Amino acid sequence: MVTIKDVARAAGVSVATVSRAHNRSHLVTEATGRRVRAVAERLGYSPHAAARSLSTRQTSTIGVLLPDLYGEFYSELIRGIDQTAQRHGFHLLLASSHNEKGAITAALQSMRGRVDGLVVMSPALGAHLAVRDLPASFPVVLLNSAATGAAFDAITIANARGSADMVQHLVGLGHRRLAMILGPETNSDAAERLRGFRAAAQAAGLGREDVWEVPGDFTDTSGFEAGVALLRQARRPTAVFAANDAMAIGALSALREASVAVPAEVAVTGFDDIPMARYTHPPLSTVRVDIAALGSRAAARLLEAVGNHHRHRKRRERLPVTLVIRESCGGRAVRAPRSFTTQEGES
Repeated sequence: MVTIKDVARAAGVSVATVSRAHNRSHLVTEATGRRVRAVAERLGYSPHAAARSLSTRQTSTIGVLLPDLYGEFYSELIRGIDQTAQRHGFHLLLASSHNEKGAITAALQSMRGRVDGLVVMSPALGAHLAVRDLPASFPVVLLNSAATGAAFDAITIANARGSADMVQHLVGLGHRRLAMILGPETNSDAAERLRGFRAAAQAAGLGREDVWEVPGDFTDTSGFEAGVALLRQARRPTAVFAANDAMAIGALSALREASVAVPAEVAVTGFDDIPMARYTHPPLSTVRVDIAALGSRAAARLLEAVGNHHRHRKRRERLPVTLVIRESCGGRAVRAPRSFTTQEGES
């Protein structure tokens, strides 16, 4: 096994210089650092991560705490986080909290001392409160959290705007009877999407008898059950908007089993634009969230905080969404600008 002394001897420098070169210390010139690392790579030397963390007080690892790990949304989110972390020489320590405050607290305790910062996704109302017990100086980025104020960096999605845009699109296609398959009652994303749906339906002049709100829980099973329930109605909606793509795919399955033509008889739309959405039959119209970009943005923000503890300014950002119109509802999409809006130190 190649040791640090072997590298020092081959590079003609001291052991301390080899260590500083790998830790990117300002005490070593850029040219010397590159030369030492090139020698180390040629010899196959890899510094011991645990020993390095003792000297630098860093683990080169970021923690990622998600409410669940199942489904394409989370796989895309993790992909975005991991790609950005790897580009900066960091690894991930991943955990699922199932969105409960007690489970989040336990997961945070298990990561203590093992990560340099945390990306926490906690859309359940009140779930973020467990994070408040962390030291104020510890880098944390909240994703899709109901938290307000300037205590943490936070990135959210324009949920209400996306729902409103989809309702306006459906109304523009001539639909006057709309149903929404809801997300979990305690989920802040679901609450915002419902708020946008209601506001747009009211603005379009739809009466209570023209709007259905059917319970769901973000799973395809609940979307299927909601589709079956809507088919039992004597007076059916002509368009169904699901609060996420998984439920929309479940609803498509229910309609297909009942031989109801989509979109000729009932239009179906979703939210998120998971990779599977374009391969459903018919391809699913949806509100597109750039999920991988959301993860990448969160990782970049966290690494900025890790590397600039004292100079880092906490900010809240909102990721815009875009309508992606496919065959499940017909019509043409109105594409929104794809840029982040930033509000420093406020919600």
